[in-house]
Amino acid sequence: MRSRTLPLVLCAVLVSGCTGDGDDEPGGEESAVVGASAPEERLTVVADPDPVAAAVGTSRALFERSDVVVVARAVDSAGVLLGSSAAVGLGVPLLVVDGADDGAVTEELDRLGATDVLVVGDAELPAGDGGPEVLAVPATVAAVGEATGLDLGDADPVPADGDNAAAAVAALDRDDPVALLPEGAEPSGEPVDGSLPAVEPAEPLEDVVVLATGDSPAGIATARAAGARVVLTGGATDPRASADLVDALAEQPEASVVALGGGFADEDGLEWKTATAATGEQLPGGGQLVFPGRLLIALYGHPGTGALGLMGEQPLDAAIERARAYAAEYEPLVEETVVPTFEIIATVASSSAGDDGDYSAEADVEFLRPWVEAAGEAGMYVVLDLQPGRTDFVTQAELYRSLLELPHVGLALDPEWRLGPGEVHLEQIGSVEVEEVNRVVTWLADLTRENELPQKLLVLHQFRLDMLPGRERVDLSRDELAVMVHADGQGGQPDKQATWAALRREAPEGLWWGWKNFIDEDLPMLTPEQTISGVEPDPQLISYQ
Repeated sequence: MRSRTLPLVLCAVLVSGCTGDGDDEPGGEESAVVGASAPEERLTVVADPDPVAAAVGTSRALFERSDVVVVARAVDSAGVLLGSSAAVGLGVPLLVVDGADDGAVTEELDRLGATDVLVVGDAELPAGDGGPEVLAVPATVAAVGEATGLDLGDADPVPADGDNAAAAVAALDRDDPVALLPEGAEPSGEPVDGSLPAVEPAEPLEDVVVLATGDSPAGIATARAAGARVVLTGGATDPRASADLVDALAEQPEASVVALGGGFADEDGLEWKTATAATGEQLPGGGQLVFPGRLLIALYGHPGTGALGLMGEQPLDAAIERARAYAAEYEPLVEETVVPTFEIIATVASSSAGDDGDYSAEADVEFLRPWVEAAGEAGMYVVLDLQPGRTDFVTQAELYRSLLELPHVGLALDPEWRLGPGEVHLEQIGSVEVEEVNRVVTWLADLTRENELPQKLLVLHQFRLDMLPGRERVDLSRDELAVMVHADGQGGQPDKQATWAALRREAPEGLWWGWKNFIDEDLPMLTPEQTISGVEPDPQLISYQ
């Protein structure tokens, strides 16, 4: 690298009319060249936690060439922030160095064809013969403004917190750059005598969306310099995690996506999750992940009859209002978004074998559809409950595929009503082997993935340990699903709490939890306040029967 001692006459580099033999007659000024392009792949992951590598990776993803590059030291917050202002204002990459092994930075400067490097703050580039001209300036607004020719205005103070820095950089605009400095930093200083060549930025990459966790401000600056849209994830690495992320991807469903942040390296299935988010489908309450951040309050039952639970005690419109009223009681008690819910018994355990011999009465899909669709239109979630008798859960679930293909519909398995050969209801308490549960997991997860649907809730009802033998082997690997054990016990509160504790003991990590309040059978039934304060940890689904 060749460095400059300021002041310095920049003839051969800055003025095209100068000649190598000392002729100083000026010619036409020539702008520095910058070339940017969207990645060819639908998804590009820049997931190196090292700030040097993350900055280089973003530059490689978005820039083909840049005669001018800005460099700062990774741990110099003033240099990185003002370097971001300069890079975005010029429309060129920002790289960072850490002094340990900056060979990747040297290689990237060479790939970009850099002829001029602006070093902001106390960074030092590796020494070497040849290479670009280096203009080193202190991290002050005046110095950066003089070197770049940008009108950065007064310094915009940025709190030291990393999230604030990332947000400030993500908000930078190529057409109206501002000076960013850490709070308390000195914005003024002696101007420098020297400047970069004029830069003609590339056309903005308006067809690129960068999802950034916020741990690479330099990468974010490079993305903004390329004209890409940057959406901060709040640290989340699943693009389905929030309404904002889903909205951002849905607004540009054909855009190239760059995932910037160390955590993305561990996010399995990022490509299909990104494609799912880009559909724009939202769960009631926002986003595409069922939990955390959501509390479902459900009325349980079957349309048209009060014998099976609260939901069917009134017509559809009144049932929706009743569900909303129950949910409203929880809103002042929790921080989560409270979502009114129907848990609809789709197949009802029967005392007679029926024509198919399975001791289960399967409701017609079109009979249930008005309830399912009206609930969705009302901003509610729906769970379809299966009481399969002597048939298996997958066979019954397949009957309701068209309803489960709706984004707001999940599934519940009721092992109490899963009979073995020769068994009948109310003489035995049913059970289901984990292998059958896992077949449901696979079937429902595949349906969700194939239809690019938001995550679905799969509820496993249980009040005895022997109802789900082998539960420790339940498949929790499919991110298409949120799998829950729902404590169905009824009676006195000490017994219910004992059941809750027994079900949770040695449960596999990754399960979510639900609790049921029985209107008539609980002695006494808990109030909403008692449910939230007395059931620990807090359940994510509370249903009423």
